Amino acid sequence: MRVVWGLGELPGLLGELGIAAPFLVASRRWDRLGLSAAARWNEIPSHRIEVPAGVDGILAVGGGSAVDTAKAASAASGLPLVSVPTTYAGSEWAPFFGVRDPDRRMRGGGGGADLAGIVYEPELTLDLPRETTAGTALNALAHSAEALYVRGRDEAADPVALEGARIIGDALPRVLAQPADLGARRDLLLGAARAGEALGRSGLALGHAMAQALGGRYGLPHGVLNAICLPAALRFNTEFLPARFGEALGTDDPAARVEELARLGGIGRLRDLGVPEEELPEVASAIAARPGARANPRPAAPAEILELLDAIY
Repeated sequence: MRVVWGLGELPGLLGELGIAAPFLVASRRWDRLGLSAAARWNEIPSHRIEVPAGVDGILAVGGGSAVDTAKAASAASGLPLVSVPTTYAGSEWAPFFGVRDPDRRMRGGGGGADLAGIVYEPELTLDLPRETTAGTALNALAHSAEALYVRGRDEAADPVALEGARIIGDALPRVLAQPADLGARRDLLLGAARAGEALGRSGLALGHAMAQALGGRYGLPHGVLNAICLPAALRFNTEFLPARFGEALGTDDPAARVEELARLGGIGRLRDLGVPEEELPEVASAIAARPGARANPRPAAPAEILELLDAIY
C-alpha cells in the first residue's frame, strides 16, 4: 500500500494507481476541498452504498465512518481504495469494516477491501473537537496495545506498535493543550498511522470488542468508547501486556495513564453516554461473541465482561 503525506500528493497517487475516475465517499463538509470525482456518495455512515458504473477506484475522505463505508464499497466492487483520514482512527490500515446506518446503528460488516493508498494531511485535523481528537487518538492507542498481545499477532509488528504508542503518548497532551499546533497534530497523525499499521498486521482484541458492541447497539462514537473501554481491557490483560508498552507511555500503570488522557479530552464513563445500566448483561454476552473477544489472549466469559462494564459505568 502506498502512503504519502500532503493533500497535494493525491492526484499523483491516484495516477500511479491507475485511478482516473474515482468514486468519492465523503460527507458534504469536505466539498470545500474541491476534489475531482466521477461520482460521489455523501451519506456517512451508510449501509446502502452502491458503486455506480463508470468509476475505476474509490476515494474516501473523513473519519472512520467514511473509511468503513468506502471499504464496504471496495469489498463489494473489487475496486482499489485510497483513504484521506481526517481523524486518528486508523481504520485506513485494515481491510475489515463495520457497516452502520445513518443513525450509527450496526448493520453488519465484513472484510476484503482493496487498500491501495493513504494520504495524510494534518491540516484536515485542525478543527476536530476536543472529544473527537482524544477519542480517536486513544482508539489508535488501543490498536498499538492490542497488537502486542492479540492471539495470532505478527510479532514483527511489535516495534511499529510501540513506536505508535510512544508518539501518541507524547503528542496527544500537546494537541489537547494547543489544538492549533500543526506540528503536534502531525506527530499525532504519525503515531496513529504507526498504530494503524500494527492493527492491520496483528488485529484487535477485547477492548475493541467492547467498544464495537456498545457503539453498534447504541449509535455511540467508536473512538470515545475505546477511550473508556481500553483501561478495563488493559487491566484484564495485565499478564499479557509487555512492560515495553508502559515504557513507551512513560508510566508503570498504562491503564491509569489512558484514563488520565481520556479525562484531558473531556471523556467520562458509560453512564455519561446514556448507556442503560440494566442492559449491560445483554451487552456483555454480545461482546463475548465478537471476534475481538475470541482473539483476546485471556478468555473472557460474559460474567467477567460484565464486571469490566460495571467498572467503567
